[in-house]
Amino acid sequence: MPRETGVKAGRILVADDEESLRLVLQVVFGKAGYDVDTVADGLLVVESVREKIYDAVVLDLRMPGLDGLNAFEQIHRIAPDLPVILMTAFGNAQTAVEAMKNGAYDYITKPFNVEELKILVGRAIHLRSLTEKVVSLTEEVKNLSREVVGLGQLVGVSPKIQEVYKSIGRVANSKVTVLLTGESGTGKGLVAKAVHFSSERWQKPFVQVNCGAIPEGLLESELFGHERGAFTGAFHQRPGKFELAEGGTIFLDEVAEMSPALQVKLLKVLQDREFERVGGTTSLTANVRVIAATNRDLAQEIEENHFRSDLYYRLNVFAIHIPPLRERGEDIVLLAESFLARCAGENGRVGVVFSPEVVESFQSYAWPGNVRELENAVEHAMIMSNSKVILPEHLPVSLLKANPLSQLGLQSQGFRPLRDVVAETERSYLIEALQRTGNNRVQAAKLLQISRRSLLYKIQEYQIE
Repeated sequence: MPRETGVKAGRILVADDEESLRLVLQVVFGKAGYDVDTVADGLLVVESVREKIYDAVVLDLRMPGLDGLNAFEQIHRIAPDLPVILMTAFGNAQTAVEAMKNGAYDYITKPFNVEELKILVGRAIHLRSLTEKVVSLTEEVKNLSREVVGLGQLVGVSPKIQEVYKSIGRVANSKVTVLLTGESGTGKGLVAKAVHFSSERWQKPFVQVNCGAIPEGLLESELFGHERGAFTGAFHQRPGKFELAEGGTIFLDEVAEMSPALQVKLLKVLQDREFERVGGTTSLTANVRVIAATNRDLAQEIEENHFRSDLYYRLNVFAIHIPPLRERGEDIVLLAESFLARCAGENGRVGVVFSPEVVESFQSYAWPGNVRELENAVEHAMIMSNSKVILPEHLPVSLLKANPLSQLGLQSQGFRPLRDVVAETERSYLIEALQRTGNNRVQAAKLLQISRRSLLYKIQEYQIE
């Protein structure tokens, strides 16, 4: 069948298995002047793109017939310059990174603001109109095992962490230097690993150097190696981290702690891709991707003459800011449960849960130590508890002092029946799922990975309005 030509106002294909959402988007985009086609099946998406010319596609990741990522891959084979906006109620690190790596125009998580989606579609069509052909970013889906290695510990669905996932996908397969910024304990090391293991260098070494933990006199040798006799105690030639990372990635954590003299040498490596061992005269090549991280304000460090501006510009080719935990409210409980599951498994205590008071305490605390502090709090609670339920008295004192209301659970000296505690936890979790999905029971059931019938039964059982 010959392919039809889209109208001047723009033709959009909306693909989602939820009929109500298709109808809403058809009305919204229709009123905005677009010609809108809708389909409910992944195979029909591909067939539609083969038969017609579209200016943009809005595609759900979870589809019957053919899932969204596979449908997206086939769309790009047919029309590599066609902008595709992916949407899903199951936002996570792996899908976000895969989508951006494969060339999606953008990625939006349900429930979303329809106006935001309209803006995204408008920008995508405008960008396409400015360029006759956009270079396709399509590539084969990478081996899933390396995605697990690089992304398995990144947890979160909040908008700010979703932007981090997108940035990882955008920069992963480039060769540019990446600068990670954010407070201490936000997970910069995990993001660095995610960039490496999502890249084409994933089978090569990932070498980490904490520039603030190594004495200044030894850091140069640690980075670049040394020749025999270069200094007292140098009895043998020793390769440095740049040599050990050959072909892979070197992660320079706390890069702002470097001395001015060493900053000059790092600048030379970034500019010339060459270095010399301490005490050596032969230049060695550095086929290494550099990722640097700092919790300091480098602009202020430059102003105070503590950090070189030329080095900053070499490091800051592509910046990723990791948000503090207090700005990721939706992720706190998810992270805590992830840490709890890991700790429980390591200690042979499967089935341990948080009491509702503990969950409330986690959500109301400011977390100055960020994700690292949350992980430590969960590990502390596991040590203090000898039951299946983590109670407020098991938490570190710092959390109890900061959250006086959480100490109410300490007033009772006895234990309630386990079924009551579990029921309260389950009811709280159901309410949270309904709130996140705007009381959309179909999406809440998907989020909880239970059937809609089971969700309705539990809503009735726990008298949730």
